[in-house]
Amino acid sequence: MPSPLARAREEILEPELPIIDPHHHLWIRPKGALPPPPYHPFVAAIANVDRYLIDELIADMTSGHNVRATVFLECRQMYRADGPEALRCVGETEFVNGQAAISASGLFGELRACAGIVGHADLRIGVAVEDVLRSHIAAGHGRFRGIRHSASYDSDAGVLGPLSIGGRPGLYRDPNFREGFAVLQRLGLSFDAWLLEPQLPDLVDLARAFPGTTIVLDHVGTPLGIAGYHGKREERFSIWRENIRALAQCPKIFVKLGGLAMCFPGFPSFLCDPPASSEQLAAEWKPYIETCMEAFGAKRCMFESNFPVDIGACDYATLWNAFKRLVMGCSADEKAALFSGTARQVYRLDVH
Repeated sequence: MPSPLARAREEILEPELPIIDPHHHLWIRPKGALPPPPYHPFVAAIANVDRYLIDELIADMTSGHNVRATVFLECRQMYRADGPEALRCVGETEFVNGQAAISASGLFGELRACAGIVGHADLRIGVAVEDVLRSHIAAGHGRFRGIRHSASYDSDAGVLGPLSIGGRPGLYRDPNFREGFAVLQRLGLSFDAWLLEPQLPDLVDLARAFPGTTIVLDHVGTPLGIAGYHGKREERFSIWRENIRALAQCPKIFVKLGGLAMCFPGFPSFLCDPPASSEQLAAEWKPYIETCMEAFGAKRCMFESNFPVDIGACDYATLWNAFKRLVMGCSADEKAALFSGTARQVYRLDVH
């Protein structure tokens, strides 16, 4: 897989520590699919990654760390080209389940890529979404675990760039969305939430309204430091922290520790040359990771790779080294939860 930067190889820290990576993507992009540069920073990070499928994923899983299994997160791949609009998203689960079957064959040993699948469904269609969810469950053949319906939005289009298309404020407070959301608990499905830091109060309100539904906050709530938020990340840290603490009061919310290698926080490590070391990454991310761990506890936190999106700041091996540096003072039990146990519990994975 082409890399945006030449990267020096680091020695792997704690290579025997079992890892379940609970958040990565798969995609294939036809040549010429991107518009000409200049790119929004999000696109610049992945512009050279035309393909990230089972071969590329397994190459990362076996690059030194003891990654035992993974969970796929939706990224609008391989939707059906025809058929009912609401059901087209099921094509992504069909696609990923096929990739998972390659790993499950044992061809690559005991590791299990895509052992869990989190797809997408438009919850704004209300109770009618149950048919879509049941179709996902059938297509996943025992691997489907839940959905993600992103609420990421900002009035400054420069923040999200191409990802701002179709976004609107207040999704998680919308009555139609909540009607569909109510179906998740009945079917035993979890919900992954991706939003931006200023939107965290919307998730607090949603979690309080549905205390029985398992919710996973992606990317520590996506702190912002680009576009209209340039230079304001540290200024807004206390606001982010208070919202994280409020979320932690909802017992069925979990948080993914990662996504900080994306462009949105505006850290110096993003696309820097030479590439950042795991020491630099750990230093940049420390306030956010430690705050989440203090608020939620290790058993409600899980480290995530968010690959290949996070390739804009580091390769896969360096990313996990950075995470391991951040928890050097933790107990063996805490590390077991952070690197595999929480993910295994939340996504109901029968892997070891």
